[in-house]
Amino acid sequence: MTPLIFAFKLLIAVPVALVLALTAIWYIWESGNTVLYDSFAQKMFSGLENYGLLAIPLFMLTGEMMNEGGMTRRLINAARVFVGGFRGGLAYINLLTNMFMAAIIGSATAQIAVMARAMTPEMEKEGYDTGFAAATTAAGGLLAPVIPPSMMFVIFGVLAQVPIGDMFLAGILPGLMLATAFALVIFVIGIMTGFPKGSWFTGREAFSALLYCLPAALIPCAIIGGVLFGIATPTESAAIASLLAFLIGWLIYGELKPETLFGMFRRTAVNASMIIFMIATANVFGWVIIYEALPQKLAALITSISSDPFLFLLIVNLILLFVGMLIDGIAAVILITPILLPIAMNDYDISPYQFGVVMCLNLVLGLLTPPVGVGLYIASSMSNVSPGRILRSLWPFLLAVAIILVLLSRFPLLSTALI
Repeated sequence: MTPLIFAFKLLIAVPVALVLALTAIWYIWESGNTVLYDSFAQKMFSGLENYGLLAIPLFMLTGEMMNEGGMTRRLINAARVFVGGFRGGLAYINLLTNMFMAAIIGSATAQIAVMARAMTPEMEKEGYDTGFAAATTAAGGLLAPVIPPSMMFVIFGVLAQVPIGDMFLAGILPGLMLATAFALVIFVIGIMTGFPKGSWFTGREAFSALLYCLPAALIPCAIIGGVLFGIATPTESAAIASLLAFLIGWLIYGELKPETLFGMFRRTAVNASMIIFMIATANVFGWVIIYEALPQKLAALITSISSDPFLFLLIVNLILLFVGMLIDGIAAVILITPILLPIAMNDYDISPYQFGVVMCLNLVLGLLTPPVGVGLYIASSMSNVSPGRILRSLWPFLLAVAIILVLLSRFPLLSTALI
């Protein structure tokens, strides 16, 4: 009965956090193990007793301060210096800026919202098809959950009990591979459709753009460099980045006003609390997983099909693609990690870092695929383009992601080489 209750609540669009909590409550009552009600609140709270979770609101706050502080515009100008003169230069600028933003925001939905507002009108003005402009921006948002820092990596690291810093390192090569694949897609489409010719900055303009961008570039350097060189933990790096974003936006660019801080703190608290509450309820949902022995039952089923780790990951990719179409990526990570990760590690000897990268990249595809497709609808809303028109231009990017997923599933070293 419990699986039916769980599925029914998901189908009627009950928030995932409540689905997890209510399913746990129902299971305790159905199993007759009602003594667990006495420790229900403690179990929820214990799911939050992890220092690494502090990184989530801090990265969100950094993104808020960057938007308010005018740093996005300066990053776009810096990207123009490197790729602006190529044919289809603005499409490459869009991609390169998305890479910069991915190293700061860590959230695909936030990144798509920011970049669609900034880049789609600019590309449309220069003669690009509006659907392609919105599709390029939406696809660039897929870099956020892979290029560190990534909120999905933070949550996976907490659930998998692996160092979050190592998860960040595991995402660097896949992130660069994904960006390169997107650049190739843009190049091929440009040859086929004839993109507008770009224009290079003059030496003075290029120097000015890079000079004004340098303070903003300190933020991703502080985040990635702090983790890479062991100077700070991911949480400490997030705190340093938010402080830098505030000081740069206020004292250097002069666009971030101290009186706006309360509004940013409030938005960050509201958005972070939803994720944190999901993690807390996932901890009590763990009772259902433990007492029903779901990983063991699923392991027996899958291992009866194949003992090959690559084939297992291909099966998992298909499952995750379906799940990602229906459930938000962060919610899906919280829901699926405790079930599938033990099978991957214990039955197939797959590295948790490889599994985490594959899972997070796969689930974020759901942002751009119907029926839920939150990222698709955000890009549509911000760009004033129909979702169908965006999808028609988006499929080559989705195909590139699928190829990268197969490569990451086949070659573990692509995820673990830097750890």
